[in-house]
Amino acid sequence: MRKETVIIALLGVLIGAGSVFTAFRINQNRQRLRAEYVDWRKLNLVLESLDRNYVDTIDHKKVTDAAITAALAALDPHTIYMQPEVLKDSEDDLAGQFEGIGIQFNVPNDTAIVLEVIPGGPSEKIGLQVGDRLLKVDDKVIAGVKFPQDSMVRRMKGPAGTRVNITVGRGREVIPFEITRGKIPTPSVDAAFMVNDTTGYLRLSKFARTTYSEFAKATLDLMAAGMTHMIFDLRGNSGGFLDQALALADQFLPKGANIVYMEGLHRKRDTYNASGKGLLQDVGLTVLIDDGSASSSEIFAGAMQDNGRARIVGRRSFGKGLVQEPIYFTDGSGVRITVARFYTPSGRCIQKPYTDDYNYEVFERYGTGEMMEADSMDVSKGGIIPDVFVPVDTTKASQFYIACNRKATPMRFASAYFDRHKSELQAIEDYDSLLKYLDRAGIEAAFLDYAKAKDGLVPDALEWKDEKQYMLTQVRALVGRYSKLGDKAFYHLYLQTDDIFKKAMGE
Repeated sequence: MRKETVIIALLGVLIGAGSVFTAFRINQNRQRLRAEYVDWRKLNLVLESLDRNYVDTIDHKKVTDAAITAALAALDPHTIYMQPEVLKDSEDDLAGQFEGIGIQFNVPNDTAIVLEVIPGGPSEKIGLQVGDRLLKVDDKVIAGVKFPQDSMVRRMKGPAGTRVNITVGRGREVIPFEITRGKIPTPSVDAAFMVNDTTGYLRLSKFARTTYSEFAKATLDLMAAGMTHMIFDLRGNSGGFLDQALALADQFLPKGANIVYMEGLHRKRDTYNASGKGLLQDVGLTVLIDDGSASSSEIFAGAMQDNGRARIVGRRSFGKGLVQEPIYFTDGSGVRITVARFYTPSGRCIQKPYTDDYNYEVFERYGTGEMMEADSMDVSKGGIIPDVFVPVDTTKASQFYIACNRKATPMRFASAYFDRHKSELQAIEDYDSLLKYLDRAGIEAAFLDYAKAKDGLVPDALEWKDEKQYMLTQVRALVGRYSKLGDKAFYHLYLQTDDIFKKAMGE
C-alpha cells in the first residue's frame, strides 16, 4: 500500500472515531440534561447551554424577548408579551391620557393636517390651528416624503415638560413653533348628541380609566336635553377596563341583576351584580355592535341582552371573552396573562374558538355569508348575537365609490375645501347652522370637479344617481368635521346613511 493511501486511511479512521466520540458525548449530555416538562427546567437548561456553548456572543435581550413571545404564542391569542414602548402606548391609551403636544391629525395625501387642537393642551396654548400642515418635527421633514404616520406620532409624543419644535404650513406661510409637551386627555366618548326630541346618541370608542366619568357627564347633558331613549354605539370598541364596563352596566340594571361572571382553573367563580343605584334604569336602550366590538363591549351588551334591558342591533361581535392580568418587569416590559373566561348572566361564554386563522376570522365571515345573512350567525362561534341583524350593504360599492375611497378622494377634498373656506367653517358652532351652510355650499359640484381634476374619476350618470346621497353624506361629514363641532358634526352627518343606526331608529 502506498504511503499516501495509508495516511488517508488513518485519517478516515481518526475522523470516524472523532465522530463516534462526539456522538458519544452528545448522548451523554442528553442523559445529563434530561428534564421534565412540568417544571420548566428544560427551557432554563437550553438557555444556560447557549450561554456556555454558543459559537458567538449572545444578545440576551433579543433571545429572551423572542423566547417569551414564542412561548406565549403556544397558549391563547391574547396572552402576550409587550416590549416597553408597546406597553407604554397601550397603558397610555387606556389611562385616558398621554404625554404629547395635544393635536389630532390625519394624512389625506402625504402631509399630515391638523383636525383638532385639544382645548387646554400645549398646541392650543401656543397657537396651532385646525388645518395647519405639519412640515417638520425638530429637524426631520415629515411632509411630502410618505413619512409613516405612527412614526410621526412617536416623534411628537414624549414626556411632559420636554420640548419639541414643530414647523407648520399655514396658507402660504411657514411657521415654527416650540412646544412644551404636557399630559393630554384622550376621551373615550367620541360623540354625544340628541338625534330628535327624545332620543340621544352616544358613541364610545374604548373603556378607559376616564370612561365612567365621561359617560356620566354626557348622559346627564342628554337627559337634561330631554332624552328618554339612548342609542349606545359600541361598534369598533375593542374593550378595556372591566370595572368601567361594570360601572356603565350598573347604570341601567335593577338591584341584584347579574352583569357578568368569570371563572378559570386558578380563579374561583366571581360574580358581579348591579347595585340598583343607576340613574338610567328608566331610560330606553338600544346597543349597536359589530365585528369590531370586543371584550368589555361584549360584557356590556351581553348583560343588557340577558337581562332583557336593551335591544342589540348590528352584527355578531368579535368574540373576546378572556380575562387578562398584567405582570410588569423592571425594564418597562410586561405580559398580559389570561386567567379566566367571561360568561354572560345566562352562562354564555363570549370567547370564540382558538383557530389557526384566529386573527383573520372576522374577514372570513364575509366568505361564509355571515355578514349578509342572519341565519349564517352561529352562537357556538362566540361573541354576542344581535337581536336585530343588519347585513353589510354591498350595493353602494360602485367602481367610482371604490376608486374614490382607494385614493382617499373624499378626505383630500375636505382638506382642500377647508383651505379655501377656513374662516367660514371655523365660525360654525351649532349643528343647524352647519346644515344650512352645507346645503348652500355647492358641495356636490365642487366634489365632482375635484375628483375629476385631481384623480381623473368621473361617475357615469346611473352610477351617480344610485350612490349620490350615500357618498355626498360622507363628504359633507368630512367637511363638517373641520367646523368647531369636530367629531360631533362628523357622526351626526354620517349617521344619515348608516344602516345599523337607521334600523335602530326603526327606519
